Amino acid sequence: MAVLSDPISDFLTRFKNASRAGNDEFKAPFSKTKAEIARILKEEGYIWGYEVDTTGKFPELKVKAKYMDGRSALTDLKRMSKPGRRRYVGAEEIPRVLNGLGISIISTSKGLMTGHQAKRQKLGGELLANIW
Repeated sequence: MAVLSDPISDFLTRFKNASRAGNDEFKAPFSKTKAEIARILKEEGYIWGYEVDTTGKFPELKVKAKYMDGRSALTDLKRMSKPGRRRYVGAEEIPRVLNGLGISIISTSKGLMTGHQAKRQKLGGELLANIW
């Protein structure tokens, strides 16, 4: 596997490609950040579940995508903060995604959380992605 400069973007792209291709599950190299993103996606109803597969040489994250009536729960997503250009937002500046129908994922001092949770706790941080 190639060396990646943006593993979070790779994970999100794998999720989007699997959803568009109609694949039930996909695998990505494991990291704690990706596992936290998968936890948020599960809580918000974009995936059925995830698990860490440690049978191989390196641990992998197996994610089961969610489909309802043959359509993916994920419509689209956009990576907001990139390694070359980080995007930080204050608690008041957290964007509403699709007028409240989507979520934003924020990396705060208290861990990864949705934009709604960060706003409620009055926390800002790095805006990782918008998902709808």
